[in-house]
Amino acid sequence: MSMEKLGERIRAFREKQGLSREELAERSGQAADFVEAVEERDLYPSLGPLLRISRALGVRLGTFLDDKISQDPLIIRKGERKDDMGMHSGNDASAAMTFHSLGRGKSDRHMEPFLVEIEPGREETKVVSSHEGEEFIVVLKGAVELVYGAATHVLHEGDSFYYNSVVPHYVSNAGDEKAEIYAVLYFPE
Repeated sequence: MSMEKLGERIRAFREKQGLSREELAERSGQAADFVEAVEERDLYPSLGPLLRISRALGVRLGTFLDDKISQDPLIIRKGERKDDMGMHSGNDASAAMTFHSLGRGKSDRHMEPFLVEIEPGREETKVVSSHEGEEFIVVLKGAVELVYGAATHVLHEGDSFYYNSVVPHYVSNAGDEKAEIYAVLYFPE
């Protein structure tokens, strides 16, 4: 099984298509230094820019996460979960959110399921993102804040939210303890 990091996989797809970082940046609407940070330092502020990069390369976001192909049903045991990517805020080198893919290896999937750990008090600024698709989230532990358009909501253990992700949104920890959520994202082809 390959242990490549997400940034290395993105670079491999870009190079396979003969694209420079600048060309990928232009195609995806991202800054060239952002593409460099993704490829070299595995830094991601949110899923929206990664989705735009995957679309610019003509692949699903999940393609970057896959390192093996499974058969149905795909079963991920709790002890087999991996840290697939961390979302960072500001200049902090440690991740504000850690994503564990629960769909890794299911090559024909249309949804991206994750277990997400959200650290408390890490967001310097709340930069909303938007992208095509929908998101469904269940709070497992802690308190989570959802900024959705002009409204802000705080959800607690057992609460869920389902929304169109084309509306600018931001999910963060609303408490002093680590929060955990299940998030299922749907990106239309």
